[in-house]
Amino acid sequence: MKKLKVVDQAACMACKQCEVVCSETFYKEYDPDLSCIRIGMKNDAVKTFVCVQCGKCAKACEHDAITQNAKGVYTINKKNCVGCGKCVEACPFGVLRRAEGAEHPSKCIACGKCAKACPVDAIAIVE
Repeated sequence: MKKLKVVDQAACMACKQCEVVCSETFYKEYDPDLSCIRIGMKNDAVKTFVCVQCGKCAKACEHDAITQNAKGVYTINKKNCVGCGKCVEACPFGVLRRAEGAEHPSKCIACGKCAKACPVDAIAIVE
């Protein structure tokens, strides 16, 4: 299974380069609300929130718009998506995002661009 993983949380400097590259890659602008990786605080510590390809979004989708590919990555089929947002609500990590006014939500497709952008190698794509 291919997925994004936080391999060294302590190394994260909260520089947000991962968020920047994610939103710029898919939306051509930096907006933290568009990024499918999130840097935030939890228990007074910096925390990197990533999609672990758990499938809870797919289970919540009543229209079969989220399916798992051969590499184990869940993707959104925009032709089947009705934009109800149930998948966004089901995401336990808050990384399945729906920008204000967007027709469809976005989720991590394990492309690895955020891992390449991380200056301290805190995140990586793993199989």
